[in-house]
Amino acid sequence: MEFYGYRRPDGRVGIRNKVLILPASICASDTTRIISQQVVGSVTFNNQQGCAQVAPDQQLTMDVMAGYAANPNIYGTVVVSLGCENCQMDLVVKAIQERTNKPLKQVIIQEAGGTLKAIDMAVRYAKEMVEEASMLQKEKFPLSELILGTECGGSDPTSGLAANVLIGQLSDMLVEAGATSILSETTEFIGAEHILARRAATPEVRDRIFDIVHRYEKALAMVGEEVRKGNPSPGNKAGGITTLEEKSLGCIHKGGHSPVMEVYDYAKQVEPNKGLVIMDTPGHDPSSVAAMVAGGAQIVVFSSGRGTPTGNPIAPVIKITGNRITYANMIDNMDVDASPLIYGGDLQEMGEELLKLVVDVASGKQTKAESLGYTEMAIARVCNYV
Repeated sequence: MEFYGYRRPDGRVGIRNKVLILPASICASDTTRIISQQVVGSVTFNNQQGCAQVAPDQQLTMDVMAGYAANPNIYGTVVVSLGCENCQMDLVVKAIQERTNKPLKQVIIQEAGGTLKAIDMAVRYAKEMVEEASMLQKEKFPLSELILGTECGGSDPTSGLAANVLIGQLSDMLVEAGATSILSETTEFIGAEHILARRAATPEVRDRIFDIVHRYEKALAMVGEEVRKGNPSPGNKAGGITTLEEKSLGCIHKGGHSPVMEVYDYAKQVEPNKGLVIMDTPGHDPSSVAAMVAGGAQIVVFSSGRGTPTGNPIAPVIKITGNRITYANMIDNMDVDASPLIYGGDLQEMGEELLKLVVDVASGKQTKAESLGYTEMAIARVCNYV
């Protein structure tokens, strides 16, 4: 099975062909929004970070920004900064160039002479890139070129019984084809981390799985909090999930049955052809998806028993629910109904249908989140602003 995509100069393969208008900080976000509105074929996002951050938080922000620019779904990037933020233009540009050699332009609002002049410069740069991007022709590529992100949010018991099981089947099929599949949400491994650890390919990977879970719990304990106070969420409980361990046992089904080959830190570059890997992300959906996309995921499958409209500005997000009532109520948002698995459906057959949808989306078909224009995202944080 093959999909149609775009080969980038850094060797990776994209499934979308957009120009990114990248805000280096919150102070540039309104400006990038105005720029993107004037350039068909461009995307941007609302960056709440980029300034007044301690070093670890700034690094998380830098990794997401660089990863977004390097994601193969992006043809090229116009970076827009205010000029006095912590994430200085030279730092952002260096971080991007360490990951990719794709087209890159820079606009600094304070040096351009204010917002209107900066917008004019950036719009010209972006339109030139869009014209260049439009000349690219799609080519056929094997499934091994894909990096898949997996996520679950607004979970209920059907997530663990059906939707996540179906995602796990998809994950195993892609791994068998030589692709990479990312399992995320460290907080939702808690209580099931020993099960994941048994599947580690090496003792080092096993130790890393325990390490990221224990580190998360310790970080919350340092500020007098406990993860179980906020997880499961009220929506999880209303849907029928009673404990974090129950939620975790459902979450890890997204990883199928493949061995865990590697554990990546938040938003770090993920290797292609790696098999099943883990990325250390929070359970907070927009910031978890952002990290996987920054890591190179071209496409995301996202289960939700309760129903959620969340998308992403860079990668298409396929929404799957195992709850047939949710599917009927939120047909505008849900792409796949996995509920037949609960009532005797065939996992292999449904997995093949989901894989076909992934291929179709990779080749250009829009997801519900894409067609609605849902692009909101977030970046994980270590502590408060300074």
